[in-house]
Order: sequence, then structure tokens, then C-alpha cells
Amino acid sequence: MKIIHITDTHLSPNKPHFNGNWAPLARWIEETGADLIVHTGDLSIDGADKDEDLVFSMDLMREISIPMLIVPGNHDVGHLPGSAQPVNPERLARWRNLVGPDYWAKDIGEWRIIGLNSLLMGFEDAEEQAQFDWLQKTLAERGERRVAIFAHKPLFVDDANEGDTGYWSVRPTQRRRLYDLIAAHDVALFGSGHLHWTWKGAFGQTSVVWAPPAAFILGEMEREMPGERLVGAAVHELGDDVTTELVAVPGMTAYFLDEVLEEVYPRATPKKQREQAE
Repeated sequence: MKIIHITDTHLSPNKPHFNGNWAPLARWIEETGADLIVHTGDLSIDGADKDEDLVFSMDLMREISIPMLIVPGNHDVGHLPGSAQPVNPERLARWRNLVGPDYWAKDIGEWRIIGLNSLLMGFEDAEEQAQFDWLQKTLAERGERRVAIFAHKPLFVDDANEGDTGYWSVRPTQRRRLYDLIAAHDVALFGSGHLHWTWKGAFGQTSVVWAPPAAFILGEMEREMPGERLVGAAVHELGDDVTTELVAVPGMTAYFLDEVLEEVYPRATPKKQREQAE
């Protein structure tokens, strides 16, 4: 099975900075012969607060003839407690009404493909617990199927046992819960986005991939991270083994966020203020 993994398209009818990358990406996707497209969030720029951003983005997604599954990013449903746009019932309802479920499972042949809403992780509330209960049940009922999990935020950035990275990855308590479930079940792949860096590696027997963003890369405004700066997509081949190719898609522009931060982010703040808020 071939899965095209895209992420961080950051589309908007009112902030069209990255919209031009969609046409070459869509053309390339249609030529791949893929069985499934998975989008790991930040579909939009302002979808956490604006219906029109999610509607506009979904209209573009529906141009693709290949089936697509999508999980939300922080620009779509909000982020951690104390941030400028925390996840709340209104933001979750907007996504669920305009896009669909924020976590899901789909069986294709010998594989169970799972999508998680990683933005729920860190609240330690009923929504977070409901997703973990669902995930545990969904994994337990997989039978002989192997598992691929997709989410917006990565499990870790520099080290699997690192502390809290704040904005960047799943928090340690929730990460440990995911590690325990991954270890107990045949999870062959964990794919994510969010970092605007591209990397592939492993955690135990699980392949770990940060797909290339479709909108922009980071310049000097944030620290160096593992991997490379690349705009494009990831191609996962799921069979007896998992193989991943990280692709710089022809015709896409590698924008630097540094140049348009104030215009693009819903409520942009300087780095130090953002870290304190997160």
C-alpha cells in the first residue's frame, strides 16, 4: 500500500501566501498512483477561529481523486492550555462540523491506519481521556493487522526520553502513554508534521517520520532541529516492511516563515513570549 503523507499546507482565502504550493502538490499527488493520502494537520492558517479557512481548505482537498484522511493541527483547532488559542469545545466543533472526525481509524488490507488529534494531549481532561480510551480499544481490536499512526505533533524532537519541549512535541506524560501502547501493539509507523523540518528515524521497532511541510520552512527564527529543510511530501510504502521517501515536489516554493510571520500567524508573538505562553 502506498500512502502519500502531506502536512502543514497552511491554506487561507484571506492570507494566500502559501496557496500557490497547492496546485503543483495536487498535480504530483494525482500522478503517484497512491492508495491513500494522509494530511497531518495545519490544513489552514486561521481555521481555529474562522469557518472560511476550513471551508476554503476542504474545497481544495476535495480536488484530489485519491481518498484522503485528515487530522487537525494547532492552526485548525488550537493548542495547549494557556496558549493564545487553546483547544476548546467551540474549536473542536468547528473542525468536526466542517472537516470531520478529529481522530479515526481505517482498515486497508492487512493494515489499520489510525489518526490522532495530538492537540488534545496535554489537557488531562475528558476529551483527552476519551481519545486514549478509544485508541486503546482500537489497537486491541486490530486482530492480525499491522498499524500506522498519524498525528500532527511528533512524539519527540531530539531524544525519545527528552523532557517537555513545550510547543513542539507531545508532552512527556502523554508521550509515555503512547509509548506503552506502541510497544504493546504492532505499530510499524508514526508519521507527523508540525515542526517544519523533515526527518526519518526510528523508535524501537517503529519507523518515525516528520513529513515535509507543504507551506514553509523555518529559517533563523527557531533553533536547529534534526533532519533537513524541505518542502514537499513523504511517500510511505507499507508491506512486509515500511519504507519512506522524503520528496521535494517539483514546482513548490520553499518559503521561509521568518519573512511573513507577522502576516501569517493568527496572533504572532515574539519567540520568548510564545515559549512562556506555551
